[in-house]
Amino acid sequence: MSTESAEGIQLVLRVILAGAFIFMGVMHFRPAAQRTMAKIIPPRLRFTGLANPRNLVIFTGVCEIAGGIGLLVPATSVAAAIALAVFLVAVFPANAYAAAHPERFGRLAIPLLPRLAAQIVMIALLLLSVWKW
Repeated sequence: MSTESAEGIQLVLRVILAGAFIFMGVMHFRPAAQRTMAKIIPPRLRFTGLANPRNLVIFTGVCEIAGGIGLLVPATSVAAAIALAVFLVAVFPANAYAAAHPERFGRLAIPLLPRLAAQIVMIALLLLSVWKW
């Protein structure tokens, strides 16, 4: 595969990933989704004041939107991919908490192993999308 075609594939991958992250980030601002996402924050990570669950959901939404936009800007794409990979690791405890309580979270409670596999694949895709060949 030529360098040009690899770069083309990476660009397409970054655009797809950016769209997914921006879409999910925007979802953090929908009231019903925001309430549900706030509930999946594990009790040990629930704080009062500035770091309350609702604000954490808003913050993570901003992170996803900013990271998605960052993937589209050549000067920031590598930093954005790394930041989003770290972000996926940071939010995993909420996904694990939801997986442990399917009776409470329904469709959000993706079983732990498939969720972990999806997170690993997303991290790999992010890093592959900016890897210099």
